[in-house]
Amino acid sequence: MDAPVLANKPFQLRFVRAAQMLLFSNALCDPPLGQVTIINPDQEKITFTVLLESSKSFPEQGWEAVLWHNGHGDRQWKELTLQETENPEAPADSRPQVYRRWFSVILKRPSRLDPIQFTLKYRLCSDDTWKWVNEHSNLKDGELYFQSQTPPEDLVNYLKDYSPDFSIDQVESEAPHTQLWSLTSSVKAAEGKVSGITETSLGIPRSFGRWFSLVRIWSPWLAPRHGQGRFSPHEDAVLSSFLRMDGLHLVLLAVSGVDEVLTVFKPDTYGNVIAHSRNDSTRLGQARVLAAVGTTFNFALAAVMYHARKVVRGYDTMSQDIKAEMKTAVEKNVRAEWMENWYDGLTYCTWNALGQDLNEQRIFDALDILKEQGIQITNLIIDDNWQSLDNQGQSQFQRGWTDFDAHKEGFPNGLKHTALTIRNKHPNIQHIAVWHAILGYWGGISPNGNIAKNYKTREVRKSKGLAGGTMTVVDEEDVARMYDDFYKFLLASGIDSVKTDAQFFLDLMDDADDGRRFMKNYQDAWTIASLRYFSIKAISCMSQIPQILFHTQLPTNKPRLMVRNSDDFFPDVPSSHPFHIFTNAFNALLTSHLNVLPDWDMFQTSHPYSSFHAAARCISGGPIYITDHPGQHSLPLIASMTARTIRNTTRILRPNSIGKTIESGVYTPYESLYFLKVGTYHTGSTSDYGVSILGVFNVSEQSLAELVPLRDFNGVKDGKEYIIRAHPSGDISPSMSLASDFSMVNLALDTKGWNILTAYPLYTTTPSSSAERTDIAVLGLLGKMTGAAAVVGTPVFEYRGIGIVRVNAVLKVLGVLGIYISTLPPAETLHEHTMVLIRDQPVPAHCVKVADENEKVLAIDVETAWREMGLEAGWGNEVEVDVIMR
Repeated sequence: MDAPVLANKPFQLRFVRAAQMLLFSNALCDPPLGQVTIINPDQEKITFTVLLESSKSFPEQGWEAVLWHNGHGDRQWKELTLQETENPEAPADSRPQVYRRWFSVILKRPSRLDPIQFTLKYRLCSDDTWKWVNEHSNLKDGELYFQSQTPPEDLVNYLKDYSPDFSIDQVESEAPHTQLWSLTSSVKAAEGKVSGITETSLGIPRSFGRWFSLVRIWSPWLAPRHGQGRFSPHEDAVLSSFLRMDGLHLVLLAVSGVDEVLTVFKPDTYGNVIAHSRNDSTRLGQARVLAAVGTTFNFALAAVMYHARKVVRGYDTMSQDIKAEMKTAVEKNVRAEWMENWYDGLTYCTWNALGQDLNEQRIFDALDILKEQGIQITNLIIDDNWQSLDNQGQSQFQRGWTDFDAHKEGFPNGLKHTALTIRNKHPNIQHIAVWHAILGYWGGISPNGNIAKNYKTREVRKSKGLAGGTMTVVDEEDVARMYDDFYKFLLASGIDSVKTDAQFFLDLMDDADDGRRFMKNYQDAWTIASLRYFSIKAISCMSQIPQILFHTQLPTNKPRLMVRNSDDFFPDVPSSHPFHIFTNAFNALLTSHLNVLPDWDMFQTSHPYSSFHAAARCISGGPIYITDHPGQHSLPLIASMTARTIRNTTRILRPNSIGKTIESGVYTPYESLYFLKVGTYHTGSTSDYGVSILGVFNVSEQSLAELVPLRDFNGVKDGKEYIIRAHPSGDISPSMSLASDFSMVNLALDTKGWNILTAYPLYTTTPSSSAERTDIAVLGLLGKMTGAAAVVGTPVFEYRGIGIVRVNAVLKVLGVLGIYISTLPPAETLHEHTMVLIRDQPVPAHCVKVADENEKVLAIDVETAWREMGLEAGWGNEVEVDVIMR
């Protein structure tokens, strides 16, 4: 929260010491301190931009600033004086209690391409002592890594002393500016019940400064780990990337799910990358590792992921019958309206909301309260604790599944009655899902229940740990029949979707013979049954085990599967919330390459971190589930995530690209004092609309400020001009391009703080020879976190002969449409120069005004206009708004 404005109060201090003012000053730099900035081969100069901020509690003073660097030929530290420049207008962070002074200087590209370090010092006047930035902050020196025109070509230039046991083939890469290698080595066969284990060294990555890995933080989940110097993650890694000092990225991917081999990366005490492989087959296995080097991390990652899909496809073990059935299920059962409802509808989940003592009355009551408060959900997930189980009162890992129908204590009339009651009373709910574990329940199948009587079962041993011990499961030969019967029962009971959890149990089989019996058979049986009965409407949970990632989630022979992207939302663990968002953003680097829609999990709208989670869900590109306690809802927050359609259904505003950590943040650890930046991109169904969205989150325990450059936005292009708009403030930057002197915004966030920045390309027109240049951008719906995602298309037409411009904004939902117009007339004359039409009918004048947030934004209340004009939905689902300006 900003301090109170002091500008209009008389200055109280009679004598001000420079040292006092320095205590209330702050320096921001681009390229940033404490991080690595990569300079591409064609960049001949580096422009440093520095912002000095000082409190208005003191009188405004002049400042001096110096860049201190070792970028000369002799690599000795020297200073370069920063020159004060004109203050750019309207930064995104418009705190009124801060003075700002901008400085810049150019550093030429050195002839030697060794890394350069730099820092800053500044002072009030020439008689004062210098203040070094790192003396009053935890920011270390910034670094510049310079890429060369000709990267080394052989793998030996990137990995030192890799084992001769690896067979290495250089293969063609489908990603630009990359080189790709396939490495394979033998893995010992299993003997009896004991898996074969083989470790093969990939050597030490050469000349790297930082590394990043996605590790198995525990069996079901991935999470990011970072480091500098020696490679040393504490957990097994699936993906590891190394930022080299020549600005190239070495990415290593351990491929699993082919044959019966699981491969992960481990470090040894010297920093070697060890490929640790487990083989459940009685035949000799093969470890598979892909290595790519690229000019960007995302290029190198794309290279290994594209090739991994080829590898998995080449070793496809599905029978022809299963493939044919999957093809038929996809062709017959995937309906466009189901995809829209399932992916884009607001969902309510019972888990945190209603607790573990679940019954149908609690569900009915919760849904009634949602209806009373005007919250219109589309999907309902009945989470854990509806099933019929044995061993009442014992731990979940000791309880087994007995019957298909719900337990009689909470659902006395059966699951069908519950679903039918919900659908009759709440017709807005299109889909009802139920939870179950992939092996039935956490404790598998009850040996004494009806399921065990109807299907062949087997007792298996699980690995030691939280879920260790033995349990009963449906055996391999009856898995497909059990799933077919179960899902047929659910569909007949009014349940048309599932959340299938605890899938990591397939990786907990202690005996090799059980591992090979169940791993692929359960995955394939579940996939076929869910497609057959529920189409795309299934959620895969606790399934980030490598074998599932590659066998089920990577192939593109079926529609995108919704998959949980991280460990749970824990409402009562404050420290978990920033890390939850951080983990999802980094996991999405990998999962965005899978054939899945990443699900960042449910959250609660009345919670200390509610808006933090809401902003993250909105830019994730995935679904939005709420799990509010009945009656504890934030209606404004829900309204900022959703909008109504012309058919009076609720839609979330989901960008159509997956949100993930941006390129410049890949090697930034959680503990660092930098923003987490999550980038996505949204395009309309027509090619004339595309905007870049950047979610910015303060995951640290202190207030932070940064310069956010335009280059951090995905998809921005050379030669185009953009404006950047901030939500929730509505502040809009001046127009800028990648070549601008000030192509950035200044942003400050408190702890738990967040902001969503959207970069809009400008359409520039001069409608007549006498008119001034006009810049136009369709912003989407105002007051929404990702309001740009409401836009389907925005063609602009010019009629130069008569000096008229027409903007045709096509929306998929209703709300207040905002259009940035650089020459927008003032409110007094707005209607003399502007006409707005819907379906060729004039919109009521009171629905069109200059936006309160910005005098250059035209605000059109399309929702009110639609209602007052008595318009009705036709064959389409969209609404076209024509804005005519002269």
